[in-house]
Amino acid sequence: MRKNTQMFVGLSFWLAAGLLGCGQEAQESGPRIRPVRYQEVEASGAARVRTFSGTAQASQESNLSFRVGGAVERIAVEVGDRVEAGTEIAALDPRDYELTAGQSEAQLSREEANLRSASANFDRTKSLYENNNASLTDLDGARARFESGEASVNAAKQALELARSRLTYTHLKAPVDGSIAAIRVEENENVRAGQVVVTLASGSYPEVQVSIPEALISRIQEGSATRVTFSAIPGAEFQATVTEVGVTTSGGRTTFPVTVRLDDTSEQIRSGMAAEVAFSLSSPGSGHSIVVPAVAVGEDDAGRFVFVVEDVEGEIGTARRRTVSVGELVTSGMEIVEGLEAGDILVVRGINRLADGTPVRLLAGR
Repeated sequence: MRKNTQMFVGLSFWLAAGLLGCGQEAQESGPRIRPVRYQEVEASGAARVRTFSGTAQASQESNLSFRVGGAVERIAVEVGDRVEAGTEIAALDPRDYELTAGQSEAQLSREEANLRSASANFDRTKSLYENNNASLTDLDGARARFESGEASVNAAKQALELARSRLTYTHLKAPVDGSIAAIRVEENENVRAGQVVVTLASGSYPEVQVSIPEALISRIQEGSATRVTFSAIPGAEFQATVTEVGVTTSGGRTTFPVTVRLDDTSEQIRSGMAAEVAFSLSSPGSGHSIVVPAVAVGEDDAGRFVFVVEDVEGEIGTARRRTVSVGELVTSGMEIVEGLEAGDILVVRGINRLADGTPVRLLAGR
């Protein structure tokens, strides 16, 4: 009897242990709730200042060249010189063009002499014809020689005018007031027509061109104010206005050209100077910016992403992956340009253990 009782107790123990193990397996097979640290997304009303490097340039630059070719006889300016409209900049050796002009003048004199002879012959033949002492054929021939002479004189005059114009083209003059930005040739160098000799910088106020990343270009508007500083002019800050915002990239890059024009000028500013342009930028739409801890932003083959917690009941919610566009890495964290809104519950710790739809438990603190 005692033996049967001991067997019954042993079987009951093993049966209870088996049921307990099955219960634990059933509990462990359910979805695991991940604990995560979080913070509520807040928008900052203060616009952030972004600084980009650029190069100073004149608001208008002209590449000046001779309209004829030849050897450069002299260059009358140096880089940095201020010139007024009409100032001679350079000159070619004019001797060949002077000879051509002289030949054209001589040719015109010959054609005018021939015309006078043809005119006198035509008048005489016309008088003889009226007295029946010359035939109609003689009259027509005299008229034809006279008209041909007139045409030859006109052609000689045009040739002389062209030769004289080419002679004046040996002098290169400034078309407008400005500064000599660059000299491309040297004295005694042979140049062809249209070859750049000097670059003339003109315009009342200098400009600076910078390249803006695609994530920020939508936040820059034509007419907005900026500030410009030059490393070569320490302590000076210039107010400027955005005049051009590029709509396409160039050179296969993901940046857009933006041009700002200084509201004032200084003789110290020269083309080619390194400049820093400060833009005051706010997030698109609301005018607010969102900055989150950098560790809250992940990246994989699909791009940048964060996890936000949705469907929160008590401390339990569901992690949802959300694609974001980022701006710049600032002192307080990573700027989010698109993808988050104020009030979102953002996972700031443990995103490497999450997938879209993972149940999570919200832990207080960061």
